[in-house]
Amino acid sequence: MRVDFSQPQRQSVVGVLVLFFDTVRHFGKALWPILVVWFFKFKELNPLYLIVGVLSVFLIFGIIAYLKYLNFTFFLDKENQEFVITEGVLNKTKTTIQLNKIQQVTIRQSFVQKIIGVHALDVDTAGATKTEVAIKAISHDLALELKAHLLENETNKTIVVSDEIHAEIQGNTIGKEGFPFIKISFLSLLKVGISTNYVKSFFILLAFFFTLYDNIKRIFGESSIDESKIDSYFKTNVMTEVIPIAVLMLFLVILAMNVIRMVFKYFDFRITKQIGSLLLSFGLLNTKSTIIKPEKVQIVAVSSNYFQKKMNILEMKIKQATSGERQERKSVIEIPGCNEFEHNEILKLLFNIIPEKGAVLKPNFRTLGFSIFLTIGLPLFVFYFLRDAVVLQFPTLDILAAFYVVFVGVIQFFKYRNSRLFINDHFVIKQSGAWDISNEIIEPSKIQAITTSQLFWHKNLNIGSITLHTAGGNITFQLGDYVKIKQYVNLWLYEIETSDSNWM
Repeated sequence: MRVDFSQPQRQSVVGVLVLFFDTVRHFGKALWPILVVWFFKFKELNPLYLIVGVLSVFLIFGIIAYLKYLNFTFFLDKENQEFVITEGVLNKTKTTIQLNKIQQVTIRQSFVQKIIGVHALDVDTAGATKTEVAIKAISHDLALELKAHLLENETNKTIVVSDEIHAEIQGNTIGKEGFPFIKISFLSLLKVGISTNYVKSFFILLAFFFTLYDNIKRIFGESSIDESKIDSYFKTNVMTEVIPIAVLMLFLVILAMNVIRMVFKYFDFRITKQIGSLLLSFGLLNTKSTIIKPEKVQIVAVSSNYFQKKMNILEMKIKQATSGERQERKSVIEIPGCNEFEHNEILKLLFNIIPEKGAVLKPNFRTLGFSIFLTIGLPLFVFYFLRDAVVLQFPTLDILAAFYVVFVGVIQFFKYRNSRLFINDHFVIKQSGAWDISNEIIEPSKIQAITTSQLFWHKNLNIGSITLHTAGGNITFQLGDYVKIKQYVNLWLYEIETSDSNWM
């Protein structure tokens, strides 16, 4: 039975629970320091006051959740071809979206929503920096019905749906092609987890420990941590005991973090062929399926490192049209752990052919010199400027400085050696990276704008830089042959003007 969306609709009644948990999460981010103090000062608080206070807070959250449910309505204005949403707690807000402006519809289901039995539906429009509309709790059937109405006039939109809706989409649109032709195994996820994201995980751990250390000092006072004892211990044991153990523990924790992240995020990763599109489904707790249409793909990045090559696995990232850096990062679709054959099959479905590297542009050696100046020269200058004050406390910093110079120098050398721009009649491929070698592939017809630059002292050297702007991000190549760059720019601009591709 079709729903009459011309009349205002509300979210599911049981969705009040979702709105309640969402309200608790929202306010919890701001109130967590108070909760931590309550926890550690529990014995000093009056139990009656504590219980009354907690019940009062939850009652307020419940009232807010109910008002959100009561005031949230949505309907389709077919006369004006608009999607109208009203929301608010005390102050109501009315949002109107023209149907032909809708860029993406997302139907997803978190762990809490899965338990309660509802779905969330997000609506994005071209040019918006965040989700335009977020309906947090509607039934499965209503979500499908609303999605169909929102996109009935837009056949080329990207649709993200929950894993539960996967089978229904396959039955309606896939037909005989509705079988997974790629399944990323648990072993492949383990391989990816132990061979990538070391630096990212390291900085996450570093931020966590610094935050934990700062909060402990704030809650228990400055005297709770005796820094003199810590300094004394480091001075006497740093070389023989602390550093080897700390490095080993850090490495093991990073490996564990990477493996857990890969398994939870990409568990049971499957890619299913559709007529003219790919359907990706994955997730352990929060399940999601994404339909990728080749005409919307802006950039495809393929990366691997030495260990991954030995294990015959690659990582792919697919970037579609976005509206800003934040949306760009969120909209990147990752395919972890595919092998060379699967990688080629995906590229064939996205581009009809396997992209090949053509003519090559190499960066001038001054690129390496400037990178070394920024990453080694300036830090060393600051270090030796403060050397007398620092070395008195930590003499081993001289050894660490030498290690830093060698380590960063090697990284910058390999980044320079691997930096290339390959160009043929159909594709532009930017190669980059020191350890993880990435190849970013774009089609010239999907370039939105081109920026070239040349500093005045580079004119006699005939070197300059170029940035290719696409709806999925930018690709920059620095200090290449400027005459060749201008020739390719003229060719690409002509192709952009004469192309009739419809990637939006």
